Amino acid sequence: MSVTVRVPAKVNVQLAVGAARPDGFHDLANVFLAVGLYDEVTVTPAAELRVTCEGPDADQVPLDRTNLAARAAIALAGRRGIDPAVHIHITKDIPVAGGMAGGSADGAGALLACNALWGSGASRAELLAICAELGSDVPFSLVGGAALGTGRGERLTTLDVGGTFHWVFAMADRGLSTPAVFREFDRLAKGRAVPEPVASGELLKALEKGDCDALAAAVSNDLQPAALSLFPVLADTLAAGRGAGAAAALVSGSGPTTAFLTRDAESAQKVAQALRASGTCRSVRTASGPVAGAMVV
Repeated sequence: MSVTVRVPAKVNVQLAVGAARPDGFHDLANVFLAVGLYDEVTVTPAAELRVTCEGPDADQVPLDRTNLAARAAIALAGRRGIDPAVHIHITKDIPVAGGMAGGSADGAGALLACNALWGSGASRAELLAICAELGSDVPFSLVGGAALGTGRGERLTTLDVGGTFHWVFAMADRGLSTPAVFREFDRLAKGRAVPEPVASGELLKALEKGDCDALAAAVSNDLQPAALSLFPVLADTLAAGRGAGAAAALVSGSGPTTAFLTRDAESAQKVAQALRASGTCRSVRTASGPVAGAMVV
């Protein structure tokens, strides 16, 4: 017997970042939107815990117990007093180290799959608590849709969305470390007051109405200057997407994937074609959202 869970990528339509806390984390106002790029996580009983992976850039995914999917299995098994003896197989389609929460998605997917495989009976609240222990983006990967994440991003308030938003994602030729981007944010912020992070009222209204132009005017990412400082050529990708008619262009999360909001599916195809021809990125994908979170298939 095996259980497979499909789990989506995310884009941050707003990422407001506060000053570094004493524990090294940052308070966030993080508006997540789940989009239709998916990893699949399959768990099967095995003699011992092991992780395998296939798909684009699978060679960059750790296959030891540092993998968030393995950590999720260990965390749930520990709470139930059982041996996490499963084979976790990850089929990647979310960009690796791309700022779209691929690793977090795998953690949430493995947690849901193991809960089903073992008949653990963990409640949604318990699963979300384990997700929060695993990482700031993991709870949203479980929930999906749209949500405001506060604290370090793990405390979620679901948001209403009044329509479908069309996106183009441009993948860079290498990854960016999220901790490195936050360190660069701290370096760039040195000597100035960093305001408390708050969600934009205009952005939340735009989501609720399904208004692409209003959302385009309101998207923001406080980590973008840090990502561009570490990876300056991303500015060329952003310019290429804007030049092709994207309604908005921004770095997705900590990057280096860049995200382009478009008015409809036809515009998305046009922007994607221009980005492919621009020579400023390695690959390009289109997706729309919001979509549901982790789901047994």
